[in-house]
Amino acid sequence: MKRLHRMIIRAFVGPLVITFVIVLFILVMQFLWKYVDDLMGKGLEWYVLVELMMYATASFVPLALPLAILLSSIMTMGGLGENTELVPMRSAGLGLLRILTPLAFTVGLLAVGSFYFSNNVLPQANLRFHSLLWDVTRKKPTMNLQPGIFYNGIDGFSIRAMEKDQEGGELRDVLIYDHRAPFQGNRTVVRAKRGTMRRSTDGAYLILTLFDGHFYDEHSPGEAKSQYPMMRGTFAEDEIRFDLSGLGLDRTDRDLFKDHYKMLTIGQLQFAEDSLERQMQNRVEEQQRHLANSLLVTRDTTARADTATVSSQTDFEKSLAPEQRRNYYDAAVNMVRNNINFIDRSAEERRGRLEQISRFQVEWHRKPMLALACLLFFFIGAPLGAIIRKGGMGLPVVFAIIFFLIFHIVSFSTEKLVISGKLSPWPGMWISSMVLLPIGLLLTWKASTDSPLFDADAYYRGWERFRSLFRRSHADPSAL
Repeated sequence: MKRLHRMIIRAFVGPLVITFVIVLFILVMQFLWKYVDDLMGKGLEWYVLVELMMYATASFVPLALPLAILLSSIMTMGGLGENTELVPMRSAGLGLLRILTPLAFTVGLLAVGSFYFSNNVLPQANLRFHSLLWDVTRKKPTMNLQPGIFYNGIDGFSIRAMEKDQEGGELRDVLIYDHRAPFQGNRTVVRAKRGTMRRSTDGAYLILTLFDGHFYDEHSPGEAKSQYPMMRGTFAEDEIRFDLSGLGLDRTDRDLFKDHYKMLTIGQLQFAEDSLERQMQNRVEEQQRHLANSLLVTRDTTARADTATVSSQTDFEKSLAPEQRRNYYDAAVNMVRNNINFIDRSAEERRGRLEQISRFQVEWHRKPMLALACLLFFFIGAPLGAIIRKGGMGLPVVFAIIFFLIFHIVSFSTEKLVISGKLSPWPGMWISSMVLLPIGLLLTWKASTDSPLFDADAYYRGWERFRSLFRRSHADPSAL
């Protein structure tokens, strides 16, 4: 490797790492703000949150890498142009493509790594992320009594303490509603002047010790114990045990999520898509047979030996009594209504199955599309940086955000169209790349030929030459 190539690669790797970390951090913060309400107040251990953030970070790597390449390529080539380092290279006879060769090779390796990551590592990360996120969001808030506020985190109980000693943990004016019996309301009430809380040795139970209190237990008239419609009593000391198993973090079996399209490789996606298409075809044939057998005119009656032959429908109706004819018409109307409802349900089921198949196809195309976007953004950013000749985090960031927004908006819109069935996966998932490909080719050509891209006079001269083609030419110059 030549010394010049090593210098260019080192100038590229530094901004790439910095921008990649920044973009990844922004995307992870977006996830964190989205699920902050589900994570707060759960009493989660720090390592659970770190594990969740690590899996969430992995899911954003294929999306963050193209933007980091775009931004770092603009910064690298813009910095070389701003420091007048491109001029001696071009003066030595090196064309732009020759200068970009080591960077293109590096980005090509990054694109291959991005595809490998999306196809092999990301499905496992998504599997662990979604299973852990499911467990975290289903976990109930920790036992944290606030003075004067009812706590309903324990199934079957509502607990309130008017005062709470933060140092000793003693409670004052404790009120407990026991509504474990369904549809009975708060029929059992326990109230005490003071109490203390502590956990059992294994941490599975909360032991609430109450002092100087009384209780009410009212039974409904329909119960077997209705001969005692109400029980009440007092106590000097009482102990209540609450099961805290629902407050713990239970790990769900990951096999429940392994068939999701985000947890599959390209080969598994193709196999699952073929299986879904076969299931849909079998279901469609089953629906068609059911619909054909529900109508007399389309029913297969050749195998029935007891089928009565009637000369015409009119003769058959005349042979019926008025009451029988009314019943006959009502049965026909009900049959038509049932068939219409069946057709509506079948159409809705087909739309659901097609949408499910489309999601698998979208995920199949997303993996190579994001890998190719790394190369596409490089051939947009590097020539653009050579043209604008500005490094740093100023103007390059503006251009990078513009192109990335174009790519992201077009990609997101076409993905929704593919899922809804209005576009096929090919070329629907690749339209965003097709939109930016001509821009990349144009910028590469402009930068290679040193053509003015932001020179207004150059565009004005071109417009004047274009207008001159349509001007009327006069044979007599004196007429001008």
